[in-house]
Amino acid sequence: MAARTMQAGRCPTDELSLTNCAVVNEKDLQSGQHVTVKTTPTHKYVFTVKTHHTVAPGSIAFSLPQRKWAGLSIGQEVEVSNYNFDKTKQCIGAMTIEIDFLQKKSTDSSPYDSDKMAAEFIQQFNNQAFSVTQQLVFSFCDKLFGLVVKDIDAMDASILKGEPASGKKQQKIDVGLMVGNSQVIFEKAESSSLTLVGKAKTKEARQTIINPDWNFEKMGIGGLDKEFSDIFRRAFASRVFPPDIVEQMGCKHVKGILLFGPPGCGKTLMARQIGKMLNAREPKVVNGPEILNKYVGESEANIRKLFAEAEEEQKRLGANSGLHIIIFDELDAICKQRGTGASSTGVHDTVVNQLLSKIDGVEQLNNILVIGMTNRPDLIDDALMRPGRFEVKMEIGLPDEKGRVQILNIHTSKMRSFNLLAMDVNVVELAAETKNYSGAELEGLVRAAQSTAMNRHIKATSTVEVDMERAEKLQVTRADFMGSLNNDIKPAFGTNQEDYSSYIMNGIIKWGDPVTHVLDDGELLVQQTKNSDRTPLVAVLLEGPPHCGKTALAAKIAEDSQFPFIKICSPDKMIGHSEISKCQAIKKVFDDAYKSQLSCVVVDDIERLLDYVPIGPRFSNLVLQALLVLLKKPPPKGRKLLIIGTTSRKDVLQEMEMLDAFSTTIHIPNISTGEQLVDALELLGCFTDKERASIAHQLKGKRVWIGIKKLLVLIEMSLQMDQDYRVTKFLTLLRDEGADRSFLD
Repeated sequence: MAARTMQAGRCPTDELSLTNCAVVNEKDLQSGQHVTVKTTPTHKYVFTVKTHHTVAPGSIAFSLPQRKWAGLSIGQEVEVSNYNFDKTKQCIGAMTIEIDFLQKKSTDSSPYDSDKMAAEFIQQFNNQAFSVTQQLVFSFCDKLFGLVVKDIDAMDASILKGEPASGKKQQKIDVGLMVGNSQVIFEKAESSSLTLVGKAKTKEARQTIINPDWNFEKMGIGGLDKEFSDIFRRAFASRVFPPDIVEQMGCKHVKGILLFGPPGCGKTLMARQIGKMLNAREPKVVNGPEILNKYVGESEANIRKLFAEAEEEQKRLGANSGLHIIIFDELDAICKQRGTGASSTGVHDTVVNQLLSKIDGVEQLNNILVIGMTNRPDLIDDALMRPGRFEVKMEIGLPDEKGRVQILNIHTSKMRSFNLLAMDVNVVELAAETKNYSGAELEGLVRAAQSTAMNRHIKATSTVEVDMERAEKLQVTRADFMGSLNNDIKPAFGTNQEDYSSYIMNGIIKWGDPVTHVLDDGELLVQQTKNSDRTPLVAVLLEGPPHCGKTALAAKIAEDSQFPFIKICSPDKMIGHSEISKCQAIKKVFDDAYKSQLSCVVVDDIERLLDYVPIGPRFSNLVLQALLVLLKKPPPKGRKLLIIGTTSRKDVLQEMEMLDAFSTTIHIPNISTGEQLVDALELLGCFTDKERASIAHQLKGKRVWIGIKKLLVLIEMSLQMDQDYRVTKFLTLLRDEGADRSFLD
């Protein structure tokens, strides 16, 4: 038809206003026709028409959303003309529609299936014209929704011909015709509380949950790459995936991560950086003890406050709620095993109960991630550790050599950029030297080296002044690092050299083949511990008479092993301890050893640890049982442990059935011949050649029986005499020692 002028009117019925059609009299137009309505010389709108007898001829009636969109007023004259669609270019392939409740008071939180909604929409509005920015009302499940057309893609021409899709990117169009195989995608309006489920709810590329400019080194984290990738796989992979696929899999997000490990290894740092890594809101960081309150019910209320925001958002936005991260530092302070608290209030128990119900109770939240940190995972209530709560348990252990290189690079990067790090500082060499150092200890090492370097530029006069001329050329050198390594910073889980060097201060006197054999066997056991995957635990017992040098040999084998963790469990550190505290001290040594990749524990003077005395006989059964368990307990997977025990009472250990706990036993003999004793004197270099010849003559062919430790005492005693009497005094002391005296008779 030719363009004609018609008068805009109000839609006659509510039912017709839901059809998205303009309503005319049947004398003017036919139902299903498409028309262009020109409201001003520059504004045209396309509508599909329906006929109704109540509309006066020459009038065209519009619903309220249509009048809003087209800017029409009642009684306005408009120019109406026919509109014909080009079916090859103007069929709708995909249409994105923004949806919200029509009236705010009729909102509800029940989820609406967008797939069913899309099917209903196509059925209701098939063969109708739609334009971008168009507003309309849609009735679904007895609820009215306000819609706005956001985007229209034309249908692939090959699909219209019944051929497979060409795969070309589709044209965007302003006006399109809805057909049976059009795709409708619903997107929730920004501030809407509507909950959509199903595949047809979004096609936009979702904003990634991971921050695009996130970088390990910038964040100051080193040596935790594997731990980060494991946490990502378990906790964030499901949050990065499109929600409809996650929904179809019936997959629930991980809600809790527990980070545990030795102090100073980066647990708190890691948790802090997880918040920065994610495009989530700022995490809430809570120190465990801050939760507790002296008033009844306040501690539980503090827990509820932490989750209140997430709860409110979940009710309002449902599946579209953002991620809320709550970080608990020192989790063991509030989540101890229930029923173990000595206090009558049981406040810890109720706090644990409250936390359990919030993370995974009846009204569970799906928009939270709780990160807990502790270096005492054994104290935490078991109910918190099951899947659905803190289900990802990640040990943040001591960094390996590659990790130490990363950490040292992070802490020296600023110095390097300002040319304050000397050329002779080799980070790889430092990493090799700092076995078993935690991240915090490596940072401390860098600080100590910086202090040493600064100290060189301070004038030590009556006043403290900085030598500004030299300070301009300040550089931290390798010597500064090495000095700090030897004097200032010692690893908590490392080798305490002073600990075992006191046992071998006089060196090892190789007075004969027996000593060489012991050291060779010790070297073999060290290699076995290092290289064998079948025996991660090797326990050896060095037994022999008193004063024969068992502890010195054990300390020497431990030192030569070059293991990153060496500890001596010695009775002298447990004087006055009760049986229970002695057991705990021994267990702590072993627990620390399990944290290192390679460890050596020397259990010295076992019968003293057991409080054994022959009168009675009496011993501590509690300590015996603890040692029996620890000597047989294999270290955790990937860790290796060498245990060296020493005893002078093999017979007693045999009776206590303790010998079976050791893989092998090595006997350390006393010096038994005159020739061996003379060799020992020569190695010690205490007497002159003439004096040694005299002693050798006296001892030729004789049998003796003396430990090397006792021999050292006798020699030192003799050397206090005048030179003429030293040999005589030594031989007298040797005879008095109770050796086989026949050689002097």
